[in-house]
Formats: sequence, C-alpha cells, structure tokens
Amino acid sequence: MELELKKECLDTYELGEPQTLTQEETAGTIVPDYCPDIARIISAEGVVCLHGGTEQDGVTGTVRVTVLYTPENESGVRALEFAMPFSAQGEGLAGCAHVVVETEIELLESRMLNPRKIFTRCKLVTHLAGCRKVCLTISSDAETDPALLVEKRCCGQTVSLLRQVAEKDLTFSETMSLSLGREGAAELLHCRANGIVTETKAIGNKLIFKGVFLVSALYRTIGGQLASASAELPFSQIMETDSTEENTQVSMRLRITGTDIQIDGSDDEGRQLSVTVYYHTMAFLRETREVTLLTDLYSTAYETRYEPSQLDLCSLYESVTRRQTVREVLEIGVAAEAVLSLCADCGAVSVSREGEITQLRTAVTVRALYLDEGGACLSAERCIDVCCPMELPKDCTVSARAFCGEEIQGTLGDRGIEVRFSVDFQVEVCGRCRKLCVASAVLDESTPKDLSNAPSLILRCVGRQESAWEVAKRYNTTIADILAANQLEQESEIPCERLLLI
Repeated sequence: MELELKKECLDTYELGEPQTLTQEETAGTIVPDYCPDIARIISAEGVVCLHGGTEQDGVTGTVRVTVLYTPENESGVRALEFAMPFSAQGEGLAGCAHVVVETEIELLESRMLNPRKIFTRCKLVTHLAGCRKVCLTISSDAETDPALLVEKRCCGQTVSLLRQVAEKDLTFSETMSLSLGREGAAELLHCRANGIVTETKAIGNKLIFKGVFLVSALYRTIGGQLASASAELPFSQIMETDSTEENTQVSMRLRITGTDIQIDGSDDEGRQLSVTVYYHTMAFLRETREVTLLTDLYSTAYETRYEPSQLDLCSLYESVTRRQTVREVLEIGVAAEAVLSLCADCGAVSVSREGEITQLRTAVTVRALYLDEGGACLSAERCIDVCCPMELPKDCTVSARAFCGEEIQGTLGDRGIEVRFSVDFQVEVCGRCRKLCVASAVLDESTPKDLSNAPSLILRCVGRQESAWEVAKRYNTTIADILAANQLEQESEIPCERLLLI
C-alpha cells in the first residue's frame, strides 16, 4: 500500500543564474544648425535610462549623452545632447514572472570628426537575472496505522522564502532652489539624478518606502558664468502588496527611466528648477519560517520503499549595508581657479575570499570639471578602487551593489583636486542547503519481514559518523527500544564509542 504523506506546498520565487551581457554602441552626431562649430570637446557624460518590458523581450533603454565643448570664435561652454538607444537579449527568460536588470556604462568617449560632427563610442554592461514563481512541495509527516510499526524521522529546518515580488512605475516632482549666494540660471548645460531607497516598512498589504534623489545641475548664469548646484530631494511612496507577515524582510531596487529638469519659467531670476524623475521600483518581500521535513522512514514489521526528492532550500538571508569613506586626489597638472562640478559612478562589485574575510571591491570613476587660471573649462577623470572587508559565512552566496549615497565634495589643493565621498555597499547574503525529503512511500503488507535468522542480542557502538537512527534502522529496531535497553532517557544521551545493547 502507498503511505499517505502529509504534504505542504510553499509558494516562492527563485532567481536564476545571473547573466552579464557586454555590448558596444556607436553613433555619429551632427551638430544642429543653431549651435556653433566645435573647437574642442571638454567632456562627455552619459546616463542610462532603462525602459519597461524587461521580461521575455529582453532589455531596452537609452543612453542620454551630454557632450560639453568650447565653440569656435566664441567664449564659454556649449552642450550637445543626444540619445543612443540600445537593447540586450538574455537567455532563458521565457516564463519568468520578473527580470532583475541593471545596466552600467563601462566606457564613454566622444571625439570630433570635424567642427560639425562628432563620433561617440559607448560600452555597456548589463546584469540580469530571471525570477520565476515555483512551488516547493515538502513532506512533513506520514499518516500510518500504529499496527504497521512505521518509524519516521523528521527534522526542523529554517527557510527563507521569497514570497512576493512587486513592481511599480512612479513619478517624482519637486522644485529645487539654487543657492542664495549665486546668480540664477539662464541655461542648463547638464543635469543628472540618482536615487536610493533608505527605509522600508511593510504594514498589512501596504509597502511604505522612503529615499532620496541626488540631483545635480551644471548651468550658465544670467551673467554668463559657469556654475553648478546640487540637492538631496527626499521622497516617500506606497505600493500595494499581498498581505505580509510580521517577520517579512523587504529589499528594494530602484532604477531611473527618465528625467526632466528645467528652469522654472515662472521665476524671472532663474533660481528655481523644476525637477521631474520617472523611476521604476522593484520590491522583494521575504519570509522566514520553520518547516518540518520527513527525511526517512521504515517499518520494523514490513518491507518499505520510498522515493526521496532533493530540496534546494534558502536557509539564510540577510541584507546589510556598509559604508566606506574615500579621500583621494585628482592630479590635474595645471593650476586651477575653481571646481565647477564633481560626480562619482560606481561599477560592478566583485566578491572574493581572503582568509576568513570576504572582500568587496568596486571601481569608482570620479570626474571633475574645473576652470584653469585662464578661465578655460577642463575635465579630469580617475578610477579609484574601493574595498570593503566583511566577515561573512564561508558557504554563503554573496551579491552586492555599490552606490554613492551622498554628494561628493572637492577642494583645490597643491597637487590637484582633493575629493571626498562615501561608497555604500548594499550586500545580500544567502545561505543554501540541500535536504532529502520523502516524496512517496510504499509499504508491502503482504510480505512481513522474515526475522527468524536475526540475532536476538547485539552489542555495538555508535560510530562517529553514525546516528542512532541509522543504527536502529540497520538492526530493525527503534530508538525508543535502544534507550530502554540501555536505561537512557533521551537520544542525546546515547554515548559514542561505548557498547550498547541492541
């Protein structure tokens, strides 16, 4: 007869193996007729805006490029803006409920072909992973008649289940005021916005999260001078989710899909900027719970067979953030008069083990725009390696992202521009274990076990690599009988390397 197993289905999501796609995009751009000829390119910066529809269709997005240049026969700085669309197709995304995507710029360079045309090359790296909804079926017990003399071995296991993945497109609008001590803006040359989530809280079927958008702008003042401004604009939002438990852990991903930053037309002094940020959020809600696994069974009276299934379980999940403070110098080789703007972009995070310590590393590209003594606008760039050591379990999978959570600071010094900034490493630690669980079991009542030739008395030790369960099963007895024969009360009292009466 087939034994009736008590089964439980655990609905969860599983993230597939991460994929890394590298591609190169190029574009030839004509300078519009209303813009003056190019005399010298100062710098080129790009911002990645990912679009929607990142399931089976892959990833689509746009690199918004801003090229700053000095015009021929004119003073000052001009900006040329254009878009470079791109797409990337991963493998095995069919059937995924969600896809986690991040795209970063590894290289961006623009060079002048002639005063009216530039050539731009951009190297992109896309990281993506599909997320599928699955059902983990576990057997926690077996319903049997006591007359069948079935022994069952069950064990408790802590599991972390990714129970929900929620996505939402949102819009943020705010007014950004320029510093009182500076002239108002007559023209915006370059703007950028980065967003981070700083706080999350799940209440019932509501997910409340807060964060900050770091907005910076390079502009020409009404008096014709170059200036920059930056601000931290806080935001808060609510997402609808399924009902959550008290021990739900929430992690968030935020990606910007577009920005619209303009000088407020109602402000004659140009001291107000209208900021609109379009962004996409993805929330991962995890639940930790205790489950019982039926790992083995046998009957002391009848032949029993069972089919095991192997379960790959997430036994541990933690999300932590570590901050590293960086202080370095950008050597510029000339005497500078003023720093116009600074920015820092973090690359992908590599994870390695060095003894008992896990090392997280990222390359941070720092760019600076500054004026030399003659008033000419120049740029400087340096790639800085930032390391974050952490004590983490050896057998865990570690994934991490890095970002600059605060505005970068810089001052002019004897050797160049001294920059100070912080890098936040957002680390996700996942421990997995493989457990065998009984999937089905059959007991043959028509053939009782033949115990006529079995010894009535056995003396032996429980080996170091054995358990009392294995000994009892091998000699067709029970742990309870072994305890009674040796005048012991609990399984934990069974000694090793001492003869037991079985």
